[in-house]
Amino acid sequence: MPTTVLTSIGDPFEILLPLGLILIFAKVISSALAHFKIPQVIGFLLSGLLVGLIYFIPDQTILTDYTRGGIDILAKIGVVLILFSAGVETDLKQIKAVGKPSVLIAGLGVVVPLLFGFIGAYLFRVFGGMEPAFLPEGVDPIFSDIYYGVILTATSVAITVASLKELGKLEGKVGSAIVSASIIDDIIGIVLISLVISLSGSSSGDFSLLGFIIEACGGVVEGPWTIVVVIANMLIFFLLSFGAYFVIKPLFNYLDGKFPHHRRIPIFGLAFCFIWAYLSQKLFQMADVTGAYVAGLLISLTKSRSYIDHRTETTANVIFVPVFFASVALQMYDTSFDFSNVTFILFGLTFIVLGVLGKIIGAGAGAKICRYSSKDSLRVGIGMMARAEVLVVAAQTGVDSGLIDPQIIPYCLLLILLTSFLNPIFLKLLYKNEAKTTEAAPKIVEK
Repeated sequence: MPTTVLTSIGDPFEILLPLGLILIFAKVISSALAHFKIPQVIGFLLSGLLVGLIYFIPDQTILTDYTRGGIDILAKIGVVLILFSAGVETDLKQIKAVGKPSVLIAGLGVVVPLLFGFIGAYLFRVFGGMEPAFLPEGVDPIFSDIYYGVILTATSVAITVASLKELGKLEGKVGSAIVSASIIDDIIGIVLISLVISLSGSSSGDFSLLGFIIEACGGVVEGPWTIVVVIANMLIFFLLSFGAYFVIKPLFNYLDGKFPHHRRIPIFGLAFCFIWAYLSQKLFQMADVTGAYVAGLLISLTKSRSYIDHRTETTANVIFVPVFFASVALQMYDTSFDFSNVTFILFGLTFIVLGVLGKIIGAGAGAKICRYSSKDSLRVGIGMMARAEVLVVAAQTGVDSGLIDPQIIPYCLLLILLTSFLNPIFLKLLYKNEAKTTEAAPKIVEK
């Protein structure tokens, strides 16, 4: 373990140096990787690993508890903005257009990896002696096993979209199904994060609005009723979100007409994102990232969608998103990785294999059931295999909640790297000798 100077206090200016290094490395590395069509997320993660080498400098005072605390706060904003932006970019009309195939592909693309991850974690825990000593007191280990499966449900369609665009196949049946299924996949996966964390009780410090009301009326929330209250609490949140739609849509449509492309519009959008993310966790025991995603979905239904998305991405990608991914990579230096723990090493490698196969088999089976050809079904499975930011968010949320071992983070990063490289290679092989389809030129809107 690297030598670190631990301090509980410090001067605010001390955070500026590590932040500057993170941003420089993130930009330089991601720009270099872009030439090889590798997602910038990889560059952000590598920048964190590079900055983390500072830990090996004797008596260093750059990465301290104080500066890491500041980085973690910025990272929290980053993860909220990532999910908000994902929600804003979600095209619900596209899901409706593709219909049944995208729903079935997404459904099996979630269920199969979830089962693979759960069974793998369960078997290693029960028969391999992989005891979850990190779990908060009173949390059933079965929820830890389930959450490992939840991590594997994540999909990143950005890599696939880039590959299909290059091949001229994005507008085809396979491309449309993959893009639509990935949207549904994200929605299901993000809800699962909140559901498993809430049911496990690992976030027991969160306030439950429904539980408070029941207890204020003289009732008691315990035993099986706890699960009922958790689920009911989540349903109330989604109902309130649906109700908020009738306020948010006319409000932002009015602002868009009255003050087109004025910065007050994205400011109000971000304010709504932060408030909704806060309320989701504070009152409804939903993960804050779920609240941020839902806020983005509501904004996606307004006329201000494109402008808010543009401004949010600019704000996020300049500082908050690179810092988030760098902070995740920095945790690899915090984790006392036990190389003598052969069981966990084997589990980590198995976790990667299950992550790859789970999407290919699950999403591919969904396409096959919808009467896609065997080759197209395999293309869909490969297309849904890629992972990136959502997987990192899911894993980090699980670590923060105490549900999974922090040592899984390196294997999550390896899964991202592996699928990022294999996805375009396999798709290119599967489309070999097929002519490009004619695509309409994309519409470019100045913002």
